[in-house]
Amino acid sequence: PAVGVLVVGTTAIVFAVSGTFDLITDLIVLAVVVLLVGIGVFIYDRRKSVPLRPRYFGWMVAESAGYALVVALLVSTVVGLIFFRVLAGPQGAVDGLWMQLALSIGAGLYEELFFRVLLVGGLFWVLRQTRMDRTGAYLAAALLGALLFSAVHYVGALGDAFTLSSFTFRFLFGLALNALFLWRGFGVAAWTHALYDVLVVTHLLG
Repeated sequence: PAVGVLVVGTTAIVFAVSGTFDLITDLIVLAVVVLLVGIGVFIYDRRKSVPLRPRYFGWMVAESAGYALVVALLVSTVVGLIFFRVLAGPQGAVDGLWMQLALSIGAGLYEELFFRVLLVGGLFWVLRQTRMDRTGAYLAAALLGALLFSAVHYVGALGDAFTLSSFTFRFLFGLALNALFLWRGFGVAAWTHALYDVLVVTHLLG
């Protein structure tokens, strides 16, 4: 997990510095803050003496790219069958390729750090304190976390207009990311989210 924070945070800084757009300062500040947190967690995890090999990064990104494609196809197909239309994925209009890529990478880190590590991880811990069995706590945390992940996209002045199809898509997508987080850890979940967003904004998913 710490390695995932470190790598994605560094990537976000690179994209933010490379582009020239109005929100560049906010993106850089966000990336630096998360990177510092990642470095702290990374140093803490080093105490566990887990071997760190460069090739792991490549395999993690490749694995996440595969998950991004599979999750996108499965969720789009399910939502399409339910609502009788193809849904490539809800997104707002953002101008500028660098802006889109920076926000995509940032979302993969920032949203996963909050919704998966803090929210789902926190829910799981709280439920375990109520003596709920491990499997039940996993399922409850994943479902509730996915509901909140989807709902938050419609809150506030910048929130999207609510539609049942987009809410369902985000719920299922969040549920898939929760499963990846609980199964494979933060790094894979964050890269899966980031690479999915990159595929969407670059129209590689159609």
